[in-house]
Amino acid sequence: MNKSYKIGVIKGDGIGPEIIDEAIKVLDAVSVALNFNLKYQEMLLGGSAIDETGVPLPEETIQGVKKCDSVLFGAIGGPKWDTLERHLRPESGLLGLRKEMGTFANLRPATVYDELINASTLKASVIKGVDIMVVRELTGGIYFGQPRELLAESAYNTMVYTKEEVQRIAKVAFDIAMQREKRICSVDKANVLEVSQFWREIVEEMAVEYPEVELTHMYVDNAAMQLIRDPKQFDVILTGNIFGDILSDAASMLSGSIGLLPSASTGKGVGLFEPIHGSAPDIAGQGIANPLATISSASMMLRYALGEDAAANKIDEAIKKALQDGYRTGDIGDFDAKEIVSCSQMGDIIADYASR
Repeated sequence: MNKSYKIGVIKGDGIGPEIIDEAIKVLDAVSVALNFNLKYQEMLLGGSAIDETGVPLPEETIQGVKKCDSVLFGAIGGPKWDTLERHLRPESGLLGLRKEMGTFANLRPATVYDELINASTLKASVIKGVDIMVVRELTGGIYFGQPRELLAESAYNTMVYTKEEVQRIAKVAFDIAMQREKRICSVDKANVLEVSQFWREIVEEMAVEYPEVELTHMYVDNAAMQLIRDPKQFDVILTGNIFGDILSDAASMLSGSIGLLPSASTGKGVGLFEPIHGSAPDIAGQGIANPLATISSASMMLRYALGEDAAANKIDEAIKKALQDGYRTGDIGDFDAKEIVSCSQMGDIIADYASR
């Protein structure tokens, strides 16, 4: 009997429906080629949920995602809903969903395609061959530390990590490293922060369970510099919430276009896979959005949530072939383009390659 997976689909707002449709097109092609089944259940989140139900995160969506094997998400938000109270805005719905799903690990790959090497602001010799995975702790650290207070003459936040929080994010990073080049650089500020000293000790304890993985440490200020100076030295970067927030954004720009970059939020249960870009309401409905980040997010879903590595590989190779053959959406059309294609056409091309 063929394997079957239930995928929650949240198209969202703006270009969300367009890019999700193309990802599903590619998923359908590769699932047929490799003989497994995908069943989709659409759910509401964000502005579209507000318009239909009055809230950004309906209870039906909360319960629905918990019954899925994974969730594929487009994008939310737009000026239409910016005047609402903060707890009723689309972004509050996404934060609430992540909390309900227990997604404590944010995975952000930064891959430089040879065909788009001139899209980056860095020299080709520096970025050629870059393939980095940033593993960022998502629900702890200074953003969530208690106590916190804003006073008239001062303000403070506390950076707190528990042993369990460090252990579980470290395990995610080591497991991913085992699927890659078996190298982890743990980034902290252990020379001045006790919480980073604690972080480093726990990560080193975890490393004992993964003798095949080479573990190194780097201070965050040096890591920021090294990402620009010599990004190819990194395979997996493991780090906390605030450092990961900064470093993943820096790493994402090595590729040259935000329209290329996928991400995953995983943790205790069902994972959420999404492009890192926003809903781009200014181009919604024009058919010019770049679906590659969402298609790559679908590949990450197959690899990290469903264990369908062969299918993920087929999608990754299909994207590379489409770029090699000169197909470009408008946002990357200035770089060795043979043909500028629409959002839907790019989906058709990649689905065709992935089906072979």
